[in-house]
Formats: sequence, C-alpha cells, structure tokens
Amino acid sequence: MDMTLIYAAILGYLCGSVPFGLLLTRAAGLGDIRTIGSGNIGATNVLRTGNKGLAAATLLLDALKGTAAVLITSMYGIEFGLIAGLGAFLGHLFPVWLGFKGGKGVATYLGVLIGLAWKVALIFAVVWIAVAWLTRYSSLAALLAALAVPLALWFLGQGGLAILFAILSLIVFAKHHANIRRLLDGNESRIGAKG
Repeated sequence: MDMTLIYAAILGYLCGSVPFGLLLTRAAGLGDIRTIGSGNIGATNVLRTGNKGLAAATLLLDALKGTAAVLITSMYGIEFGLIAGLGAFLGHLFPVWLGFKGGKGVATYLGVLIGLAWKVALIFAVVWIAVAWLTRYSSLAALLAALAVPLALWFLGQGGLAILFAILSLIVFAKHHANIRRLLDGNESRIGAKG
C-alpha cells in the first residue's frame, strides 16, 4: 500500500480523535461529560448540560474535524480525501486518548460529507432538521439522515461515494443500537432533556 495513503489515514484519525465535547465541557467547568446523560461525548449529550452554546460549538468542531481531514488530504488526490475522511470518522468513534471509547460519529459523518459532497450534506441537514423538529429525537433524525445519504449519492450517480457512505451509515446504525431499542420501547430521551 502507498505510504502516503497510510499517512492520510493517520492524519484523518488524529483529526477525528480530538474529543471536543469532553474538552469544551471540562474547560467550562462542567466536569466530565461522560458522567451525565448517555455518557456520550457528542453535541446531543453536551446539550444535556443545559449549555446550548457549548453544544453548538461541539457540533461545529466535531463536523469541522471531518471536513478539515478531507480538504487537507484531497489536495493530493480524491483517494487521499476518502481515506482521511474514513480515518476521521473512525477516530471520533474510537479515539486513542479515551481508550477507544468515543462518540457516535454523526457530526463527523456530516463533516466528511461536506468535504466530499457538500450538496448531499444539505440533504442530510434538511432530513435531520425536519425529523428532529417533528419528533424531537436526535437519534431518529440522525438515523434517517444517514439512511438518506447513500441513497441520494447513488441517485446522483456517485456510486463510489454511495458505497463509502453506506458503510459509514451502517456503522452509525450499529453505534445507535441502544437508541434504536429505546425508540422502539418509547423510552428515548428527547432533544433538550437535561442529564
């Protein structure tokens, strides 16, 4: 394998593995985000602290680390961007700094999508916002948006990207297995619920 591709994967992983939710909540004096709510380090759980600004910053930074990994490496070719994007997504899910126990990857998924196919990222955003507004379930919004992405890419004739995002979407579904159970049982927390 080309060593440059390995370097792109490593760079992507290191970008993705920065746990912004944990860093921001600690810096704000809110303690360890992993001890409240779902225990997740992502924006939805940060929102359970009651600090909307921190939640928004977490969402933005978790997305940007995926976009940055793609854009920096894509200067050397799209294949480098693809590898780095995958690395960033996996870095968020399995950060070495946190014993490989990270977030669920939705914001970083979106960030990678912005870097590779920004028009489809708009579709993701519209689906997420519509479902979240109608149901107030962040998890359901994320799952349906992640389902829409590979379908949209396929219909737009981007088969290679559709396959990549189908894989990422399957991982998102796997990481949300507990949420899916709670949704089916009617016990899932709604957006804005305090931890």
